[in-house]
Amino acid sequence: MDDALSLQRARDFRQSSRRSFLIGSALAAVVGTDLAFTRVIQSQREQTRILPLDDDAARARFPNDRWVLFPGYKTSWEEGLWILNSLRPALARRAQMAVMGYSNRGLDINNVVATMNRYVDNFRLEKLYFYGHSFGGMVAVEVAARLRDRGIPVELVLLDSSPSSRFDVRDQRMFDGVVLLYEAGVRVPISLRGTYELGERIVHKNERTWSQIVDQTLEQVSPLAPSSELIQSESSYIYHFDVSRFSLSLGDTKVVFAGNPDDGVVDYATARAGWARALPDNVVATDYVTGGALPAHASPQWNPGIYQSIVTAVQDAYVPAPGGGGWKRYF
Repeated sequence: MDDALSLQRARDFRQSSRRSFLIGSALAAVVGTDLAFTRVIQSQREQTRILPLDDDAARARFPNDRWVLFPGYKTSWEEGLWILNSLRPALARRAQMAVMGYSNRGLDINNVVATMNRYVDNFRLEKLYFYGHSFGGMVAVEVAARLRDRGIPVELVLLDSSPSSRFDVRDQRMFDGVVLLYEAGVRVPISLRGTYELGERIVHKNERTWSQIVDQTLEQVSPLAPSSELIQSESSYIYHFDVSRFSLSLGDTKVVFAGNPDDGVVDYATARAGWARALPDNVVATDYVTGGALPAHASPQWNPGIYQSIVTAVQDAYVPAPGGGGWKRYF
C-alpha cells in the first residue's frame, strides 16, 4: 500500500513539475521578449524630440503659432500625445499643437531648451503657448525664461497641478528615496521597472482605484513607457527646482495655475501659493479649479470636458483670438 502511494505521488510530482516548468518557461519567454522590445524602442527615443499633433484647421489658421505640452512625471510620448489630443478642441482655437518628448537617456534641461530653440527657428514661430502638465510646468517655466534670453517670448504658461517646489509633493519619503538612489549613482534596471512602478502606485492608492493602479503599472511595464533613468532624473529635477531663479527673467509672460483641492499627489494650496509668491509679476490667476476630475491630479486625458472648458476660459481671458470676427466698434 505504501509503495503504491509513493508511486502515485511520484507521478503527480512529475506532472506538476512539468506543468510548472512549461508555465515558467512561457512567462520567462514573455518577459524576455518584452525586455528585448523595450530596449529596442527606448534606444530609438534617446534624442529629445518635439512631436506634432496634426490639425489641418489649426495649421491653416496659425502657421507660425504653437501650443507645446511639457509632459508630467513618468509620462510616455504616447500618453503626452493622448493628453494633447484630449485638449485639442480648445487648444486648436489659438495654435497648432506639439508635445515635448524627453530623452530616455534622462532629463537634460539644456537639451530640452536647445530642442525648443531649433523648433522655433525651423518653423519660424511667432507665438508660443506652453501647457505644463504636472511637473512639466516646472520645465515649461524654465524653458520660457531661457527662451527670453534669445528674445523669444512665450505669451502664456498654463500650469496644470504643477508643484512650485519639491515641498509641494505630498509623498516626501518615497520621492526623497528615489532622488537619493539616483544621485548616489544607482539606476533602476529595466527588469525591475514593473515592481518599482507598482510600489509607487500603491503608495498613491487613495488617488486611484485599484483598476487604475493595475492599468498604469502595466503602462510602465510596456516597451513604450519612459526609461527608469528618465523617471529618476525627473525626480532629481523636481527635487532641485528653484522657481525664484526665474522671477526676473520671464518678462511679460502670463502664468496661470489650475488645480484641484482634492489632489493627492501635489498639495494644491501650497503649490498655487508658491507660484504666486515666486512670480508675482507673471502669475495672473490661480483660481481655475478642475473640480470633479478623477483622478484629481493633472488628468485631461480622463476628463477632457473639464479641462477643455478651463483652457477655453484661460485663452479667452489672457490670449484673445487674433482678429477673430465679431463686431468692431470705432470711436
